[in-house]
Amino acid sequence: MGKIIAIANQKGGVGKTTTAINLAASLAVLEKSVLIIDADPQANTTSGLNFDPENGEKRTLYEILIGKISASDALIQTELPKLHMIPSHINLVGAEIEMLDWPDRESVLKKALAPIRDHYDYIIIDCSPSLGLITVNCLTAADSVMIPVQPEFFALEGLAKLIQTIRLVQSGINPDLTIEGFVVTMFDGRTKVHSQVVMQLREHFKDMVFNTIIQRSIRLSEAPSYGKPIILYDVMNNGTSNYLNLAKEVLDKNEQPVNNG
Repeated sequence: MGKIIAIANQKGGVGKTTTAINLAASLAVLEKSVLIIDADPQANTTSGLNFDPENGEKRTLYEILIGKISASDALIQTELPKLHMIPSHINLVGAEIEMLDWPDRESVLKKALAPIRDHYDYIIIDCSPSLGLITVNCLTAADSVMIPVQPEFFALEGLAKLIQTIRLVQSGINPDLTIEGFVVTMFDGRTKVHSQVVMQLREHFKDMVFNTIIQRSIRLSEAPSYGKPIILYDVMNNGTSNYLNLAKEVLDKNEQPVNNG
């Protein structure tokens, strides 16, 4: 059974989408079958993998959640042979309102993914910065949560609300949900405060912080505008080796065999 990892942080600008795209791409390059799901109405993952969210096909996560299509109907083949995507659209904003009075509204995504999750080794979900019903659906469907953290002064304080939400999901609808780990993003070794925050994170969360640190990189920021993960945009960039190392850490942690189904 494929492992579902939600990439979440309610704080914007921490490298959440960059991490989702490049972790998924790196796992695919390492010969894992991967599905990335864009669960953010801003659809940055969708455009960052060279798909136009306004293409009019109406085969996005929104249509899946409201029951118009199945998850398999929305799958898109990306430039990487082992990486598929389910795109997003701004319409996803309306799904929360439409689902509000539904029974088991927190489990809609989990049920939708059930028929296809065995087809993949990993399913990566790029969550919205909002901690609303869509994100709760993502956390309910997920086996674990990866939390990108930008090394700035208030980083630890900013995590409190997200961890509280994770605990609420654990105590109610998804008791098996775990924290995959915290990954430091946008790190600049020349900045003293960055090193101090990393030290604080490791003191506070210990081995829950990944060894791999994602360094700040202009090329990493440029890649989505070309519709490519960093490994296809600039293979020699530090971002490529950073995310490959992160993917290897995830594989080592999970020791999951390849599923060729």
